[in-house]
Amino acid sequence: MAPAGRIHASLAFPSGGGNPSFGHLGRGTKLFGDSCPVAELSSFLTPERLPYQEAVQQDFRPAQVGDSFGPTWWTCWFRVELTIPEAWVGQEVHLRWESDGEGLVWRDGEPVQGLTKEGEKTSYVLTDKLGEEDPQSLTLYVEVACNGLLGAGKGHMIAAPDPEKMFQVSRAELAVFHRDVHKLLVDLELLLGMAKGLGEDNQRSYQALYTANQMVNVCDPAQPETFPVAQALASKFFGQRGGESQHTIHALGHCHIDTAWLWPFKETVRKCARSWVTVVQLMERNPEFIFVCSQVRGTAVRAQQLAWVKSHYPGLHARLQEFACRGQFVPVGGTWVEMDGNLPSGEAMVRQFLQGQSFFLQEFGKMCSEGSVEEVRGHLVAKVGDGRQAGEGWVSCPKLTLSPPVQVLKTVAKNRDKGRTNHSAFLFGFGDGGGGPTQTMVDRLKRLCNTDGLPRVQLSSPERLFSALEGHSGQLCTWVGELFLELHNGTYTTHAQIKKGNRECERILHDVELLSSLALARSAQFLYPAAQLQDLWRHLCGCPSLPAFRSPALGPGRLLLLNQFHDVVTASCIQLVAEEAMCHYEDLVSRPPPTKTDGSVTLDNGIIRLTTVAHREAIAEGAVGNQFVLFDDVPLYWDAWDISPNSRLSQEVVLDVGCPYVRFHTEVAGGRVFGHLQRPTHYNTSWDWARFEVWAHRWMDLSEHGFGLALLNDCKYGASVRGSVLSLSL
Repeated sequence: MAPAGRIHASLAFPSGGGNPSFGHLGRGTKLFGDSCPVAELSSFLTPERLPYQEAVQQDFRPAQVGDSFGPTWWTCWFRVELTIPEAWVGQEVHLRWESDGEGLVWRDGEPVQGLTKEGEKTSYVLTDKLGEEDPQSLTLYVEVACNGLLGAGKGHMIAAPDPEKMFQVSRAELAVFHRDVHKLLVDLELLLGMAKGLGEDNQRSYQALYTANQMVNVCDPAQPETFPVAQALASKFFGQRGGESQHTIHALGHCHIDTAWLWPFKETVRKCARSWVTVVQLMERNPEFIFVCSQVRGTAVRAQQLAWVKSHYPGLHARLQEFACRGQFVPVGGTWVEMDGNLPSGEAMVRQFLQGQSFFLQEFGKMCSEGSVEEVRGHLVAKVGDGRQAGEGWVSCPKLTLSPPVQVLKTVAKNRDKGRTNHSAFLFGFGDGGGGPTQTMVDRLKRLCNTDGLPRVQLSSPERLFSALEGHSGQLCTWVGELFLELHNGTYTTHAQIKKGNRECERILHDVELLSSLALARSAQFLYPAAQLQDLWRHLCGCPSLPAFRSPALGPGRLLLLNQFHDVVTASCIQLVAEEAMCHYEDLVSRPPPTKTDGSVTLDNGIIRLTTVAHREAIAEGAVGNQFVLFDDVPLYWDAWDISPNSRLSQEVVLDVGCPYVRFHTEVAGGRVFGHLQRPTHYNTSWDWARFEVWAHRWMDLSEHGFGLALLNDCKYGASVRGSVLSLSL
């Protein structure tokens, strides 16, 4: 018997991630056994995102492993002819597929599995156990999008997409999968993770190390009959329970899919299908697994994405409804999209919940009872109130991914309320660009359900989590006021035309509905233009090349809400998405350029002078008003808000007869009040210094008793106040 210290040499992880290598066990024992190439491989390349029935009718030409395809945003369809060897009867058989880009396997006309190397999904289970009567020849189609999980940035993730990027198929074969080896590797990985995570001074760490060492010693890769002996050693270790004081981790399957970010709206439709069809497979294989359908970057799922799936993948939508009835597929969020938390108006916030909750009630039989706001640029105070009025009892702000035991321990360590409550959320799965959980992730968590030395891990649901937290709600801390994100301040200002389009469309649609309602109230003969308004909302943000955008399922008002997604209205997206958003606005709103200017220094209409209000100076002596300041913006990484040094600025100063205020029409080339906030005008704390620019909607007011000055605008959001100086970011 080798000493326990030997495990440091026997167990090792590759520096670049991926599957671990476990000494002689890893070298001699493979997850996959016998393999053979696919019988025939052919492909068809297109710049369009074609539906399945149309794609399979195209002219497929012979292809082979190693072939390149592209460029970015194109689609390559592969027809894969398979013949499974008779000698594999009784064994688990996979299609192993590795290629750049994001893949989707189609079988018998339905999507069945997402494939992506980035999301650790490189095989599709053809059969758990090949039967003698099972068909051994079949045809699959693999639809590969020429982009990765996080777009196609040139050089790094958030760079502009590389339009000439090419993609390649590196593997296409059939193989026998060794499930028993998979279980052994999961156990060894978890034991090593516990040894590292608990540290050298922890007795349980040494026990994990010793158990792993024993497994390596008793397991002979050439003799599969030794595998159960090693498995029994692991089961004995993981079966040792913790005490009643153990912290409970509520593990929730998760998959955040940005509605648009580093990829266009149309690609999101396919991302939803690739991610959720994979989740369906996991729910079928693991009845205890619960998937929180969250728009992952944030993952709560938003009604818009489900509406797309219903239109483009009706079979998948029906399966999701089925698992929702079982309680395994749990939509949370309740809004139409994961809108930004600061820029949409109060009316738009209400519409997000109204349209979203109506969709969930119609399609899933109930409204979402939990909110989820995962990746907005801060949170309005009013948002939680809107959510509660929309039927949501709890709001969470999660964004987590899975690691082995080290991350489970970190989750508890970073929980600042662990003295007040013994429960934490743990969301696992690949996100931002979709992907979701894997079977290996689920297997890890099952194994850690109640092991001494680690928090207790439960495959749980949001309802169970919040019910547990509610029992301790009186002990939890309460945050009062807005939640300000000390990053991405520039998103209040970037792409000013998108901000202007958002504000104008909110105003127009609000006014049309208000006036129509007044007309109906005054005359029963007035026909409320419901159908026209519905068309107007759709036309506003419609996308003719994406049929789902014009699906009757979308209903009135929902398409303006689409553009308020947190990476669109903030313009923290690629240029392609920003251009789409502008097309949506410009279809409705026409904005003729300014036609007159006034170079006067002083204007007087008998009520107000430009420099004097109520016989008191509003501008300090020696200071000036209406001063433009150009800031150099040199961000460390996120550069979605650079200021061009060649910007052109023009301004029109107007004082109308009989008007008690001055209007400034400023151009830089390149409704209902739902509440207001009071902010300090001084920088006393680190929080104040971080808020060098804050969000504001239609006005800012700087006042003292009996006197004040207000700055109004029709399309700006970034603002600041320091001392007695009001500033508006253009």
